[in-house]
Amino acid sequence: MEDFNVVLVEDHTLMRKGLVKTVQGFDAYTVQFEAANGKELINKLDPTHLPDLVLMDINMPEMDGYSTTSWLKRTFPDIRTLALSAYDTENAIVRMFKAGARGYIMKYCDPTDLKKAMDALIQKGYYYSEIITGRLIHTINHFDGMQASGAGNPLSVLNERELEFLQLACTEMTYKEIASKMYLSPRTIDGYRDSLFDKLQLRTRVGLVTFAIRNGLVNV
Repeated sequence: MEDFNVVLVEDHTLMRKGLVKTVQGFDAYTVQFEAANGKELINKLDPTHLPDLVLMDINMPEMDGYSTTSWLKRTFPDIRTLALSAYDTENAIVRMFKAGARGYIMKYCDPTDLKKAMDALIQKGYYYSEIITGRLIHTINHFDGMQASGAGNPLSVLNERELEFLQLACTEMTYKEIASKMYLSPRTIDGYRDSLFDKLQLRTRVGLVTFAIRNGLVNV
């Protein structure tokens, strides 16, 4: 069986060492090296011998997980990044997926769940952890059902301004900043958001981002 190379990026030494030991115990995975932050990762990467998978912490000194994941996406897009975080906030999840993460899982998860996530990234190219799935499973099932029933492109129910808003909602901009960008009032932007929630049967901004990604409106 082929071994896949893994790099661990985590600033807490004890946590990082524990992860190294855990991953080394998984079949088919080898820890290529470890790094305490994004800058150290970049300095250690060998373009002729790239890892298959990077386990990426979010909050780190010098260069955090958002910036590092974005750099990896631009520079070595074939490397799969799994966000391994202590934070399950909507903002953290949106930012990491937008930066290029292929999956998101809590760092204090059971080792079997970590193994499942790593396997999914290698085999399918993406992984949605329970914290993501719990919020978005209705969305995913809804649009899969639409496509299976021949309902057509879900984007067709949105007008031009709603599509523009949806694209901006996939950035790190606040709703107030989106309003300024679109030359609209914050109240009008709230109306666009609520209209999308109603049309797409969603409830969160994470749901909007996931919908946009699944339907090719934005690239990850």
